[in-house]
Amino acid sequence: MPAAASVAPVAPQTQAPPSAHASADVTVVDPALVKRAVKAAALGNAMEWFDFGVYSYIAVTLGKVFFPSGNPTAQLLSTFGAFAAAFLIRPLGGMVFGPLGDRIGRQKILALTMIMMAAGTFAIGLIPSYASIGVGAPILLLLARLVQGFSTGGEYAGAATFIAEYAPDKKRGFLGSWLEFGTLAGYIGGAGLVTLMTALLSTDDLLSWGWRIPFLIAGPMGLIGLYLRMKLEETPAFAAELTKAHKDEQSRPKVRLRDMVQGQWKALLLCMGLVLVFNVTDYMLLSYMPSYLTSELKYDETHGLLVVLAVMALMMCVQPFAGALTDRVGRRPVIAAGCVGFLLLSVPALLLIREGSLWAIGLGMAALGLLLVCFTASMPSTLPALFPTKVRYGSLSIGFNISVSIFGGTTPLVVTALIGATGNMMMPAYYMMAAAVVGGIAVWFMTESAGRPLPGSRPAVEK
Repeated sequence: MPAAASVAPVAPQTQAPPSAHASADVTVVDPALVKRAVKAAALGNAMEWFDFGVYSYIAVTLGKVFFPSGNPTAQLLSTFGAFAAAFLIRPLGGMVFGPLGDRIGRQKILALTMIMMAAGTFAIGLIPSYASIGVGAPILLLLARLVQGFSTGGEYAGAATFIAEYAPDKKRGFLGSWLEFGTLAGYIGGAGLVTLMTALLSTDDLLSWGWRIPFLIAGPMGLIGLYLRMKLEETPAFAAELTKAHKDEQSRPKVRLRDMVQGQWKALLLCMGLVLVFNVTDYMLLSYMPSYLTSELKYDETHGLLVVLAVMALMMCVQPFAGALTDRVGRRPVIAAGCVGFLLLSVPALLLIREGSLWAIGLGMAALGLLLVCFTASMPSTLPALFPTKVRYGSLSIGFNISVSIFGGTTPLVVTALIGATGNMMMPAYYMMAAAVVGGIAVWFMTESAGRPLPGSRPAVEK
């Protein structure tokens, strides 16, 4: 690998981060700076997804608080409808934050999304119940969810882009896997808190005030995440774009929304296919299964939550090793293995879960969780590599959020409705199998990116 040359002096607003040095041939990054960037992105992501874990695992209680009805299925549908609404507005958030991230910088937008998400989550904890203000309660819940969804539209793409642009080429899979490690940590934090409250509080206490606690905690947590992200420096790849804009006598890179779509159609379609299988299986296992065990299979609520928590802890243990594996064997083989696994094992795994005993549920959930790791470990490094630096944040935001909105975030709502309409309790398995087919097609057409520079960027190595 060619040695890095000295950095040529540039205007202050276009300088690369002080711990990242570049020449015409290579970008050399400081491992300590990379570690700090990964930590801040992952911790911020954990705080973002703490709320989604809480909302999913306390869905049955929220249904009683905000959507009173004599039909438990109708309550659950209404609650997941508000959950899905946040995803429907995500593309709009992506179309706003993505271009801004490509124009003014990744770090600034990540800080903004952090504070918006924390504000929306904190607001949910302050909303009066349906019994207090009637129909205004679910309306306010919906508005808070829309704020969360709008901010999340710029979160994942920005965090994945941030880590990918900092990481050395040979370690991008390993370092990127920590982003989803943070997601799992957030889910575990939210679900663990709900499980603790469910075990310690009476049903009346949980319905009257206990459900508010996790949402109110998210406020100060968001301030911590904001502090971490404000301390970050801009990525070397974006700094290079700033330098290029300065040489062209522009204060900022010129990025238009249509530039993020025109010429990127193949990459956008691949992105949407990969995100589809990733998020359908993710939300099926981590968001829908706790409610499936409780509402559909009549399984004890506390034990069901503990099983899912154990599965997520198992996934966290495997996650970094699976990320490192993608650097060694490639992203395509790992993602393909996950698609084949879900196609072949979704039905057997769900049959085990439906058997009802603790060991059977644990085994079926663990099998699905380990298959899901094939996606959580590889997607944070795979998706940013689909797009060139100039439009990476924006194009990834558009493709990611459209796919999540249509397929991922609606998974609990759609599967609950399908079970209600057909009476077929195997619908979750069939839905995951269909997603696996789409993901397999995307893997077939994608180009391997492991160990290679990001499109539009120099090769990146550690100092």
